[in-house]
Amino acid sequence: MKNLKRVLGLGVVAIASYFIVAADHIDAPAVSGGNSDVTDFYAFQGENTNNLVFVANLQGLLSPANTGAATFNENVLVEFNIDTDQDNVEDLVIQAIPRNGKMYFFGPVAPSQTGLNSSIQTNATVGGNVDITNYGDAANISTNGGMSFFAGPRDDPFFMDFAQYSEIIAGNATSFNMPGADTFAGSNVMSIVVEVPKSMIGGSGKINTWVESKRK
Repeated sequence: MKNLKRVLGLGVVAIASYFIVAADHIDAPAVSGGNSDVTDFYAFQGENTNNLVFVANLQGLLSPANTGAATFNENVLVEFNIDTDQDNVEDLVIQAIPRNGKMYFFGPVAPSQTGLNSSIQTNATVGGNVDITNYGDAANISTNGGMSFFAGPRDDPFFMDFAQYSEIIAGNATSFNMPGADTFAGSNVMSIVVEVPKSMIGGSGKINTWVESKRK
């Protein structure tokens, strides 16, 4: 079991009944641009409405020229946290960690410890693995036990008009333009996606969920 200490947590605790999104592209100087830098977290109901989808995007603002060389760090664990009883403590985790060109997933499973430190739950009876997709290739998707998995580069889906935001902050504008300019257009992220049946999560029907990256 490998013990990992959190170096970056995306500060999001959110109800994930249908859809939640949060972004943090460029304001974490300790890890900005690094392979533990979480840019976005999405949680939403799948096309199969019996499933939930969790997405963690890392390494924002990758140019197409640099995306092919981008990799996941084998010393960085990405952990999706799920609170099913509304006490803001994770009751279940889904962990993702790369090894030798594959992304391995463990959970959903009750963690052996909560908070800032994690141990990889290699004894989990659920999970799976997927070959990490190379830039420009068709997506590798694997399934196991009703779950689906993906890991690899994707176009950054987050829309933000950063120039107009700066104008609003400076007091030069009072609102965003419609539709505005997509600051992140043409840039990529490294994405980790897991789709899981709701029956594996349980709880009251309302969950809190957040994502962390934790470095060995």
